[in-house]
Amino acid sequence: MIQSDQFIRLLEIIARLRDKNGCPWDRQQTPAGIKKYLLEETNELAEAIDDGNPAHICEEIGDLFYILTMLCEMFREQGHFNTDDALQSIIDKMIYRHPHVFADTPTGNEQELKEQWEAIKKLEKLQPEAKNRT
Repeated sequence: MIQSDQFIRLLEIIARLRDKNGCPWDRQQTPAGIKKYLLEETNELAEAIDDGNPAHICEEIGDLFYILTMLCEMFREQGHFNTDDALQSIIDKMIYRHPHVFADTPTGNEQELKEQWEAIKKLEKLQPEAKNRT
């Protein structure tokens, strides 16, 4: 589980890096410009998982947290959304897509769960507001 103090510290560090007195490289980054690093870090994490080295996996997850948090900060600066909004979005989605866990509906077998997942995703496309009712 994420230690909230550590996550808050990462948010503070990224805000400072992007501040007018921060790092010139970090300040000039844009979502489009940082996309290549997102892809690189994602691939590096996938390779680390394949290698099975927990220390390397941990490092690559940290790198990915940096990129994702940097993206959230960029969009916060532009007035679109913040990290809490992005986290709330995935919280709502996971609760909505797991009624067998969060709404006390019966749990089926693996195939039934997969069908349920796909049906919920289809409903979300038809009614995007549905997952925000959790």
